[in-house]
Amino acid sequence: MADGIMYQEDAYVVLASDQPEEVILMAAELQAKLEGVLADLDPLPRELEKFRSRAEQARHLMETGCELDLGPGAYLQWYVVRLEK
Repeated sequence: MADGIMYQEDAYVVLASDQPEEVILMAAELQAKLEGVLADLDPLPRELEKFRSRAEQARHLMETGCELDLGPGAYLQWYVVRLEK
């Protein structure tokens, strides 16, 4: 059986096409960033259309994906990292 600590989300390394280096964000910060990006994204990815709020859409992305295509040559990627052992 897998150790439960493997599923704890401490922080995220975030890579964006418009930033020269990675950024570390806490879960709430990443959710807020995704909500802001989704507010400006048109059209939304089809899988997100079923969710009513930006918060639900962002949470779904955080739980099921690690990249958001923002158009030609633009992306946002996030990866869970554990800050302590």
